[in-house]
Amino acid sequence: MPEREPQRRRPSHVPVLLDRVVALLAPALDHDGAVLVDCTLGLGGHSEAVLGRCTLARVVGIDRDPHALAMARERLAPYAERFTGVHAVYDEIPDVLTELGLTSVDGVLFDLGVSSMQLDVRERGFAYAEDAPLDMRMDDSGESGGRTAADVLNTYSAADLTRILKEYGEERFARKIAHAVVREREKEPFTTSARLVELLYAEIPAPARRTGGHPAKRTFQALRMEVNDELAVLRRAIPAAIDAIGVGGRVVVESYHSLEDRLVKRAFTAATRLDVPDDLPFVPAGAEPALRLVTRGAEVADEHEIEQNPRAASVRLRAVERVTPSRGVA
Repeated sequence: MPEREPQRRRPSHVPVLLDRVVALLAPALDHDGAVLVDCTLGLGGHSEAVLGRCTLARVVGIDRDPHALAMARERLAPYAERFTGVHAVYDEIPDVLTELGLTSVDGVLFDLGVSSMQLDVRERGFAYAEDAPLDMRMDDSGESGGRTAADVLNTYSAADLTRILKEYGEERFARKIAHAVVREREKEPFTTSARLVELLYAEIPAPARRTGGHPAKRTFQALRMEVNDELAVLRRAIPAAIDAIGVGGRVVVESYHSLEDRLVKRAFTAATRLDVPDDLPFVPAGAEPALRLVTRGAEVADEHEIEQNPRAASVRLRAVERVTPSRGVA
């Protein structure tokens, strides 16, 4: 009898702030023909809740990870008539909508960062708890190519490694780690996570290792963000999402990194700013902001949610609603 191949551990996912996210989207989706674009479909937890509670809406789910997309399609099969899955990167919103014949939508959702889909499958190389190939590409299908985390470690200069560790990982020992990587790769290229984790334990002083979580957390986050060009993609995607919604439509974003949240905040502030002199006694017709803030600042998870779902500890939730038509839309 042939020996069975070892099965991959099936990933699980607990959506962060699920009820609040659905509550923010629901007013925009409460009409026939309403469309939500879930830009970070993952395993489909948010989309499943929306399809179950907003019965008039359909969902277009975008994900660059073909494995997650396949699992989400399986999960959302009961809603097949109201769900469309698309393999794409979320800054491609305009192209996706054009291909589907949609001129505008009623909601756009982003749940940023790495998902349980990537973390729970060892072979993807996102997690530092187990030895695995240093890949970290969210799309590992080969269609998009792209560098891996190993490529970054083995080819970037010490200066560039320092920059990404500082900027994306907020790592205090970025320069020390970068020079150690360059030194060690001359002996042997980096290929798996265990050797990198071993280096991080050696380079990060013991007192620092005892605070702030696992000492590899910041470096792995920085590598993932660099490999997938996450900030540049988000910088293009937020304006595209704002342009995509019609009047009454909402964009809802969950961020887990200060740079992501800052980028979202700036985009939302610009879109909701009243661009007239402060001493003007009235607002001229046509000068009203195109959007309004739905959340006051960034909302965070409460202690109960964090206890149930530790990933919620760093979430920042923001939402805006369109109040005037976008340019070129009647």
